[in-house]
Amino acid sequence: MKRRSCGVTIRVWLKRDSGQYWPSIYHTVSSPCSCMSYHHDSRRIFIGQDNGAIVEFLISEDFNKMNHVKTYPAHQNRVSDMVFSLESEWVVSTGHDKSVSWMCTQSGSMLGRHYFTAWASCLQYDQETQHAFVGDHSGQITLLKLERQTYSTITTLKGHEGSVGALWWDPVQRLLFSGASDHSVIMWDIGGRKGRTLLLQGHHERVQALRYLQLTRQLVSCSADGGIAVWNMDTQREEAPQWLDSDSCQKCEQPFFWNIKQMWDTKTLGLRQHHCRKCGKAVCGKCSSKRSTFPIMGFEFPVRVCDACFETIKEEDRTPLATFHEGKHNIAHMDMDPSRGLMVTCGSDRIVKVNNSSLIPDNSCM
Repeated sequence: MKRRSCGVTIRVWLKRDSGQYWPSIYHTVSSPCSCMSYHHDSRRIFIGQDNGAIVEFLISEDFNKMNHVKTYPAHQNRVSDMVFSLESEWVVSTGHDKSVSWMCTQSGSMLGRHYFTAWASCLQYDQETQHAFVGDHSGQITLLKLERQTYSTITTLKGHEGSVGALWWDPVQRLLFSGASDHSVIMWDIGGRKGRTLLLQGHHERVQALRYLQLTRQLVSCSADGGIAVWNMDTQREEAPQWLDSDSCQKCEQPFFWNIKQMWDTKTLGLRQHHCRKCGKAVCGKCSSKRSTFPIMGFEFPVRVCDACFETIKEEDRTPLATFHEGKHNIAHMDMDPSRGLMVTCGSDRIVKVNNSSLIPDNSCM
């Protein structure tokens, strides 16, 4: 069964014996649909809308009837993401009103709300600890501890240079993955409490969907240009270094263009500053003329490295630790069912694709 929001209708699609998907039932709603959360066991579906409301439906066992349950006044603007927790009977959501809210699905009442300085764009929720991870358009990720009628801010994660478009939480290894408009993916080791982060760069456009496959230790990321990357996370990886600050090249010691004093003293023109992706040193263009991949640090594409580091990179160090596939449409959302070997992608072209586990899309479309 596949669900799709199209215009102002909610549709249930059933797979026929022929292998094709056909619409079974639909329900109209008052505002365009922006996101969805479906709980398989209880057959409860929650629809976020552009007007800020969340609508709950209950689908019958034979998937031939859809009954309206409640409408929740969750936000003042578009609902960007949401999670339903059966254990706590909460629906947690983020919106373009710069807030995260959590509401009781039994009473329909608002339990709490927290405001950010930027649009709240994506959300993950840990059932056991009641921790919410919220990504926003400023590039930050906020970790909140939610309670009935109250909350506390645990920490703020800063690493992206663009708006956060996707989050995925793995409660087993306690790893958080984030994707952003800076084309990068970051793995945050929340459970390790050491602040360890891994940077993964393998996209040419903003990252809009993530899924971590616990069984195979693979991370799947999708970008707006249709790119699909499958990262091998069951291997030794290294953290990319922090970029160092300097007023002159840390290799040849020539001044950078803002170092007026050294430029005057040496009677030389200032140079533009770059950074080596392998050692993090501030270097000039002449001392960093080489490019190389370095997958162990997450660089699957050639990046700038200083000449000294380039000489230390062996050919086996360039062996890819990710595979790349083409989704053939702008991927806005993605979900996976590893047990059935299926991946579903939704695009801005209003097409839903159901793909097999090969991750090379060539299967059914709706």
